[in-house]
Amino acid sequence: MGCNLRLEIRRSMQSAILILSGLEGKRFPIDISVSQSSLQIQSPDNSEEYLLPQEVKLVPATCRYVQHVSGEGLHMRLKAQAVGSAELAPTVKELLKTEAKVTFYCQSCGAVVLQQQQFLRVLPLPSENWSSLVEEWCCHPDPFANRSCLPKVNDCFLGDTFLLVNKANISDPSRETNEMSSVPHPGDANISKSKENTKVVCKRCKAILGEMVSSDAVKYYITEVMIQPSSQPYNMISRKQFVESVIVRLLMELSASRSTFRFCIQGQDGKLFLLLWLLNVDTVLVELIKSGRVDSCFFSGSPSPDSKNTPEVQNVARVLYMPCVDNTNTELVDKWMNETGAHSLTFPPSTCLELLLLLSLNNTALPHSLRFMNNWKVAYLKI
Repeated sequence: MGCNLRLEIRRSMQSAILILSGLEGKRFPIDISVSQSSLQIQSPDNSEEYLLPQEVKLVPATCRYVQHVSGEGLHMRLKAQAVGSAELAPTVKELLKTEAKVTFYCQSCGAVVLQQQQFLRVLPLPSENWSSLVEEWCCHPDPFANRSCLPKVNDCFLGDTFLLVNKANISDPSRETNEMSSVPHPGDANISKSKENTKVVCKRCKAILGEMVSSDAVKYYITEVMIQPSSQPYNMISRKQFVESVIVRLLMELSASRSTFRFCIQGQDGKLFLLLWLLNVDTVLVELIKSGRVDSCFFSGSPSPDSKNTPEVQNVARVLYMPCVDNTNTELVDKWMNETGAHSLTFPPSTCLELLLLLSLNNTALPHSLRFMNNWKVAYLKI
């Protein structure tokens, strides 16, 4: 079995940390040669070469720091370059503002919620503190007091974590479905609203998609519905991949538009689940796992049997997080809410738990020396 390679590059700083593990099983002496596009490991038993992706270039002459960390392997710091960037899919706002028709699917089962809809107006909702701003800046009573922004037919209003549509745009509940067909039908995702609550659920899989905010307006959470152009075939992705992509894109949007890097993730009832700190979005990870546990790799998949296989390149966002379930870290939470101006993001409780689990699994897959930063846990979200 070969060695495990992990290369983390900061694109803007052109700095990198290279970790080689699995050297313990080799006979000494071991000679490690670093070139611009490959690494070669020679021992009395054999010789192995690791080819780096074409987008990654190392600067061998800058390798000034080498340390062996017990249980992890050899750590090296050096200069590196990573050209190119991730090709981002259109955001919900960009997709809805196009002239093309879109279809809403239940992300859990693929049932159609809203079919071939082309909105005439796609407007952003004001921030959560807009009412207090009006009171501070206006010399007369707030003309918008006790008035809510609700969409009319063919309107779509966008919040940070949800979108509002008019109930008239939802698929016809009287349409019959063919249960034997694998193609989703609109009738599978009709809205079910009980008298006891205002939850909006998928009739096929009973997943909570959103809630009724009035008799005519429905709120859908962006983590529960998948929006695709109607001209494209339906493409289901895993729940983990969908939640990760939606969350990381939302963090990138808010950090760019509002210069906000600290977030409080909470449920609809206001219960806080975790604090999230976005460090950077210019990190590039290169990993190749050939020995040991496969789940210790950041990427999903199996070890490669070919020593000359090129490792996978992944653009990621590096975050710090602090779980706050069971009312832990109350002092830090108060400081974030009152002093740092952290931005609150509201999701269904199940999605908050999914995000916390995703970050925790990611954290435990890291080398132990990279798991913490000033008592905060470190994790990476794929872009």
